[in-house]
Amino acid sequence: MKYYRNLLLTLLTIISVFSCDSPQKTIEYGEATKELITLLDNNPELKLMLESSLQKAKEINPDRNTNPAQNLAEYYEFVTWTETTMPWAIVKKEEYPEIFDNIFQGLCAFYFLIDQPLPELEGKGLVNNSLQYYEPFAKWLVTFSKSWGVYLDTEDSWNEEYYQMALNDPNFGLQNGWYENPSNWKTFNQFFARHLKSPDMRPVASPGLDSVVVSFADSEPQGVWAIDSTSNLIEKEGVPVKSATLKSISKLIGDDSQYKDAFANGTFTHSFLNVNDYHRYHFPLGGTIKEARIIQGANPTGGQLWWDKENNRYAFNPSAKTGWQSVETRGCVILETAEYGLVALIPIGMGVVGSVNFEENITLGTIVKKGDLLGHFAFGGSDFIMIFQDGVSFTLDAPMQEDGNSYIHMLMGEQLGVLSKQK
Repeated sequence: MKYYRNLLLTLLTIISVFSCDSPQKTIEYGEATKELITLLDNNPELKLMLESSLQKAKEINPDRNTNPAQNLAEYYEFVTWTETTMPWAIVKKEEYPEIFDNIFQGLCAFYFLIDQPLPELEGKGLVNNSLQYYEPFAKWLVTFSKSWGVYLDTEDSWNEEYYQMALNDPNFGLQNGWYENPSNWKTFNQFFARHLKSPDMRPVASPGLDSVVVSFADSEPQGVWAIDSTSNLIEKEGVPVKSATLKSISKLIGDDSQYKDAFANGTFTHSFLNVNDYHRYHFPLGGTIKEARIIQGANPTGGQLWWDKENNRYAFNPSAKTGWQSVETRGCVILETAEYGLVALIPIGMGVVGSVNFEENITLGTIVKKGDLLGHFAFGGSDFIMIFQDGVSFTLDAPMQEDGNSYIHMLMGEQLGVLSKQK
């Protein structure tokens, strides 16, 4: 018995030594990830909700090739990876042909994990009962977006190989000869917010005719809606814009603006920019700037996101209704025109690194012409809203798709619609 007892002790010692000496996987977490870990350690209820959201996402899509973060430890690793990776490599693959679709699927995978409806969030007045809209997680998401944005502003985020990948993907239009010399792009965000080679690459329709409104960006028009006397959209449930279904024009413009109620009985229109579009936006008509502000909001994904099991991919509808007021980071420029009153121009950032940026000359009193540069978005999908005052009729005359259910994709400078004064 003593022999077997000694033998057992020897084996246990060997196992113990082996366990202590065996290499363990260590991860150097990113700054945003470290902040999340601290946040969750100090908020056990929030940690449980995140774990519940990850579990729900796993039950819907258990495929690790498209859902690599199926528990909290994996989520920390996933967030750290994303903080310093290229947008097309969020979900790791051996190769990334057609990088536009990889960007789209990667972003969907990231937000799908935190867009699961949670019973604990019901009745809290959120745009959607998911963590990406819930404080303090929503605030952390902004921290993450900024951290990733810092990386995408470094020269580590761009090289010749990446340029060739974008060049070979026709979705980005680099082969059309529209853009500046690629040698100007030292970072991913410089590529993403690329300048045109010259204004001739986007001719402005009817530059001398004030009644013609041009497309402010490469984008897809979504429609036109009326505003009532209380500055709310007449459509009962509001208009879906990104992550919120907008209803209050005053809240969209901002309670601290003197123009928040200037658009009662006016007209509202907006267009959607995808991640591959030219992401600089321009003035759709001329006038004098009366106000220019950046409104800091959240950075949710927007729209409606789901796992399409039949096609083994994520699906996203940017215009789907999910709430009642806008919550995203956005800009607001109030433009006074010579003939058609005030016009509100509102570029809206989306999730990820949806920053809204104005040109240096976008200040009170600046006189601008139709087609002049207004600003740009950093990495992310985006939207652009335009609002006209009472007494002005705006007719959207952009061509429709063959199915008759949506408008065609337009280039900046093409005729978007026509203004007329109501009698």
